[in-house]
Amino acid sequence: MNKTEFLNEIDARINKKHLLKHSFYRAWNTGELDIATIQEYAAQYFKHVSAFPRYLSAIHSNCDDISVRQAILENLVEEELGDENHPELWLRFGEGVGKDRVSMKQAKAMDETHELVDTFMELSKNKKYHIGLSALYCYESMAPEISENKIDGLKKFYGIKDDETLKFFMVHLHTDKWHREVVKNLLVEICESDDKKNEALSAADQALYVLNNFLTGIERAYC
Repeated sequence: MNKTEFLNEIDARINKKHLLKHSFYRAWNTGELDIATIQEYAAQYFKHVSAFPRYLSAIHSNCDDISVRQAILENLVEEELGDENHPELWLRFGEGVGKDRVSMKQAKAMDETHELVDTFMELSKNKKYHIGLSALYCYESMAPEISENKIDGLKKFYGIKDDETLKFFMVHLHTDKWHREVVKNLLVEICESDDKKNEALSAADQALYVLNNFLTGIERAYC
């Protein structure tokens, strides 16, 4: 499998299981969800958002290539540094749709939420850091389009238009377009053998499964 075939394959798998094809996000984008469902989604997904800097930190720690570490570090700084770190922006989103931050932080995780966080943590902590990068690429490759659709749905159907509530998605709409290209290029360079390519593809499959299964869990519990 050459580099082009590898990239085509991982992108094809992401496209096939793209989260915007899931019935939960389709309902969001047509205004069919109750606002209470979005509130509970915000509380559950906060577990993943708040853990995301730790995923990046684990990949960074396992990496022995300084150029790769520098790229990961830049992503990590954007996620975690300052008063407008990404977990904070998510809490503001939750507050904007009517869920207070204390209840978001204290919400009991569903089984699907546990599986999502645990799987991403396991993939990120793998000493073969291309495995964590593959999971990261799956997430960030979908984020800009998902963010754009969420903003549109919130504005059109839920009357939510203020920047404080939408800022998490506005940030990811722009920054993850760059992040996904950076991580894609890193994956191509790192996965030089067929074994590494296959391991990266397997990690992508696992990441896509738990991300979709999380949304299925939200539907089961709250829709």
